[in-house]
Amino acid sequence: MNALLLREIKSFFGSIMGYLVIAVFLVLNGLFLWIFDGNFNVLQSGYADMAPFFSLAPWILIFLIPAVTMKSFSEEIKQGTMELLLTKPLRIWEIVMGKFLGAFVLILMAIIPTLIYVWVIADLSLSGSQFDWGSTWGSYFGLLFLIAAYASIGVFASTLSENQIVAFIIAVVLCFLFFVGIDEWSKIGGSWSGFIASFGINSHFKSMGRGVLDSRDILYFVSFSVFFLSATVFKIKSIKK
Repeated sequence: MNALLLREIKSFFGSIMGYLVIAVFLVLNGLFLWIFDGNFNVLQSGYADMAPFFSLAPWILIFLIPAVTMKSFSEEIKQGTMELLLTKPLRIWEIVMGKFLGAFVLILMAIIPTLIYVWVIADLSLSGSQFDWGSTWGSYFGLLFLIAAYASIGVFASTLSENQIVAFIIAVVLCFLFFVGIDEWSKIGGSWSGFIASFGINSHFKSMGRGVLDSRDILYFVSFSVFFLSATVFKIKSIKK
């Protein structure tokens, strides 16, 4: 599995893809947080915190992560190398995890430079006021789980079509439905609204952003990622037959 993970990372940085993903994420965040006028602009918000970043990042990642994962298996299927991949001395779940972790590590590399924002914004805090470190680190922790959730969806979507664009669209739609769709549905759920919202990514991401790591949120994200990765394994087994 480690060899496959390294192969995935090398393939990202062996082309422009890896550099482009990191650049797009950092440039878009930088423009919205520091340059463009609007609700995401840190300097115009009046508060020295990372809330604008954690509100913006999930939206950028909805499109960026599917762009990274769309070729995970669709390219293998299209080029006819899936059979060759399956003959390697690896279990199917190890192959899936190698593809998943490759995408996760790439996005993680894009997230790490944003820690500079924490230092800058903390430095902007007024004398006597205290920067909310608990909320910030909780949100970063939640962002890691959100990346894992999106990546698991993206890897699964890549098994559904040999066309990378189709895989990308399916992943974006699924990420959007779980991040936004369930939240919107919960608003018309009446007494069931809390229960419905608990199935959505956004409510658990926001919960972690309060700075308190609830085991229910962690269990949700782990179960969510495991579900889609298991679905990926099942789909590949059906292709193998």
